[in-house]
Amino acid sequence: MTDSIAHRVASTGYDDDAEDLPVTPLTRAEAQALRVRSPQVSPWRVVAAQVAVGCLSAVAVWLVLGQPEFIGSALYGALIAVLPGALMARGMTSRVSSLSIGSSAFSVMLWSTVKIGVSIVMLMLAPRLVQPLSWPVLLATLVLCMQMYWVALLWRGR
Repeated sequence: MTDSIAHRVASTGYDDDAEDLPVTPLTRAEAQALRVRSPQVSPWRVVAAQVAVGCLSAVAVWLVLGQPEFIGSALYGALIAVLPGALMARGMTSRVSSLSIGSSAFSVMLWSTVKIGVSIVMLMLAPRLVQPLSWPVLLATLVLCMQMYWVALLWRGR
């Protein structure tokens, strides 16, 4: 059964000459087997991982640098990754974004723009909101939290 799925995917490919090949829908069993082989990762799981990494980063700043005043910079750096990511996850998992292909594509563009905009505004507000501010700590934590998107790809497996 799984060989037939692989054959269908390999035979149709993304070749321009493949346009003439008929499209055959998967059976229920083939669709279930495909879902088992390539599970989806919840965006909320990625956001939760970002929260965990941000908290661990704040603890590491306190233990390694011995400067508890920079914990706020680490936590704010994590918040810059988590809050826009949570907004996008909420928008992408709403019913409106799954109505049609068009609404789904629009939703991706809209929430990506919102995510980038909120991140930029939060970075611009950092000097006013976080005192004392350590840019290296903030940016290092932000980068660590953003790496959770790559880790989510590893969670899917091969």
